Formats: sequence, structure tokens, C-alpha cells
Amino acid sequence: MKYLPASEGFLGLDSGDSVPVSEAEAVIVPFGLEASVSYGGGTALGPRAILQASHQVELFDEEFWKEAYRDYGVATLDYPEISSYIPDALEQLAGTINLVLEQKKFPLVLGGEHSLTAGSIRPFVERFPDLAILHFDAHADLRDGYEGEHFSHAAALRRVMDHPIDTLVSVGIRNISAGEIGFLESNSNRIHVHWAKDRKHWDPLAIVEPLRDRPVYLTFDLDGFDSSLMSATGTPEPGGLYWDEAIAIIRAASEAATIVGADVVELAPRPELHACDFLAAKLCYKILNFALSARNA
Repeated sequence: MKYLPASEGFLGLDSGDSVPVSEAEAVIVPFGLEASVSYGGGTALGPRAILQASHQVELFDEEFWKEAYRDYGVATLDYPEISSYIPDALEQLAGTINLVLEQKKFPLVLGGEHSLTAGSIRPFVERFPDLAILHFDAHADLRDGYEGEHFSHAAALRRVMDHPIDTLVSVGIRNISAGEIGFLESNSNRIHVHWAKDRKHWDPLAIVEPLRDRPVYLTFDLDGFDSSLMSATGTPEPGGLYWDEAIAIIRAASEAATIVGADVVELAPRPELHACDFLAAKLCYKILNFALSARNA
């Protein structure tokens, strides 16, 4: 695998602050897949925008009261050439994630469209029989394909649940099609949806309880945030999550379970909306800190 220099990778670390690739526990995987977008485009540029914005993220995390990345170390893979044929792209990503996991490292995938989760999840399913999914999104993504594409971004979680995964916790949902309802209802024992309309009454501990003592893959579609925070995405939706609400649930998940990998997807950067890039970058840093710094404390 080819890596970016630390100064060009996640957090923009200089040589004195970075660790050798062999010692880094976190591996950032930029994967700007954009092949099935159905509204606003630009997700192919998401990984580069997140990496660039991450150079402005403060390394000191007041929640951990330290520069948390020093507990685990970060390395960033180079930008890959991605097949325009989604099944091939997903196989490519699955192969990359498999290599990262073979080295006992934590992969964080930067998207790219949400369809990529159907590829990144495959090596986790093989390694973790009790794997559970924590999913942040505006959309349920339970369609059985969309606009003729079996692996559409609108089918991301349906393709994940094609695997023998018995627990999906979806948070922030405020869009679901009539065609998805039958699948949701027939899988009510596997899928736990927390609708954004009810978020004033949420209890983070109750939301993550089905994940307790299990390995968890976290997939975060940035349109899960309210559109006032995240407008640089393909389908910005009102009525969504705010920063503290999302972080509280990720924190609770890290305390109840073991987060073993993650992706952050659907940033479609716009030059005049750099705050969205920064939000995505800081979210990535917080996910790593909850997953790895707390574990190494």
C-alpha cells in the first residue's frame, strides 16, 4: 500500500509529530467513489477536502485533555485510481480494508458516496461474527437498488444487511420511501431506527444498548447533520442532527462497545462552504479519538 507523506495526510503532521507507518494504529483510506449520485454531485472530491481541512483541526482534544492522536498514530493512504464500475470499485475497497485489518490497524474510509460501505464492510463481516452497525444518516438507505443500480448510495444499508448482521442502529433518519417500509418492518428484529423527529427525547445510552459488548462498524453519512450545518452534501436535509447530539451517541457507543472501523461519506465540497469540510475533518478526528485514544488510555 502506498502512503502519503505525513504532512499531506490526515492532520498534516510534521516529521517530529508523526510516527512511522508501521507504528500507526489508524489508517485513513481516501476513496472518492462517485458513480451513482442522484442529486448534487461532487463526492469524488470529498476525501481531498477532508484531508486538507484536517490540517486546521486543533490536535488538543479538551475531552481527553491531550493531543489524542499521539495515543495511536495516524497514517494516510495515497489517493487510489477508482473503477467507475461500482462492483469493481467495491471489490477494490474491500481488498484495501482487508490489508489494513490484516495489519491489525483501524481503517477510517473517507468518501465518496455511501455506496462504498457495501465494499468496506466485507472484511469486517468475515472477521467479526457478532458485528453490529451504527449508522448516522438522513436516509434509511434500505432500497433494493435505485435507478437501476443494485449498489446505489440509496441502497447502502440494504447491501450491508444482505450479510448475516443481526443489529443495525440507524440514527437521524428523516427520509424513507414507501418501498423501504416492507423491508424495515420485516426486519424489525434487526433494524433499530431512531427518527430525527424524536431527537429531543433521545437517550444516547438507550440508543447504543443493542451494540453493547460487540464490535461495531460506524458509518456516518454527513447528510445526517442538519442542513444548516452540512449543506455541502448531495441531499442536504432539514431537521437533522447537531454536533453535540451526534458526538454524544458516538461517545456512548465507544463506552458500550468496541468501534473497529468507520467511514465518513457524502461530503460534496463547495469552495464557499469550507466550514463543511472542517466539520467532516473534526468528526473524523473525534471518531478516531473515541475508538482508539479511549481504548489506549
